[in-house]
Amino acid sequence: MKPSGPLTSDRILEAAEDVLRRFGPDKTTVVDVARQLGVSHGSVYRHFPSKVALRDAVAERWLDRISRPLADIAARSGPAADRLREWMLRLATAKRELAGSDPELFATYFRLTSESRGVGAAHEEHLARQLSGIIADGVRAGEFTVDDPERSGWAVFRASARFNHPLHAAEWNRPGFEADLADLCDLLLRGLKTEG
Repeated sequence: MKPSGPLTSDRILEAAEDVLRRFGPDKTTVVDVARQLGVSHGSVYRHFPSKVALRDAVAERWLDRISRPLADIAARSGPAADRLREWMLRLATAKRELAGSDPELFATYFRLTSESRGVGAAHEEHLARQLSGIIADGVRAGEFTVDDPERSGWAVFRASARFNHPLHAAEWNRPGFEADLADLCDLLLRGLKTEG
């Protein structure tokens, strides 16, 4: 393949995703990505100093696709309970759709994220902060009563792991998944809401 236009980080990441989809994380090399782009592997290394850096960037890009719509929900105005429920349902739905539409690629991304501990930890921190922000909004509006919205955000995030963490992907298509998630949302919201 001949290069088309300037070589950018985005073009490299798109090519890396394509190569990972075809070969998987064990067999994908920087040379494969460069070959896909029609450039030398040195050109790729000018953007990403190592194979690990390239893989981390691919994982981060994938996780950003998941978290961006959630950030929009968290930033909206309106009742915190509604936003929290929508946020939890959106995350579970997004992960479930990704796992169902391309299971091999989903497994590849999960593996990359697991191996890129810093990237995965930063993603979790980002999501928990979104939840904490929604909860803090609810506290300010008198909708929720919690002493520490940050801890509550982490608690909600951890409590919902079964519905969005890839380790539990095998459970996502079993009957009753949606009802169980709705029950968890109801339970968590009851625990956050102001008494009386």
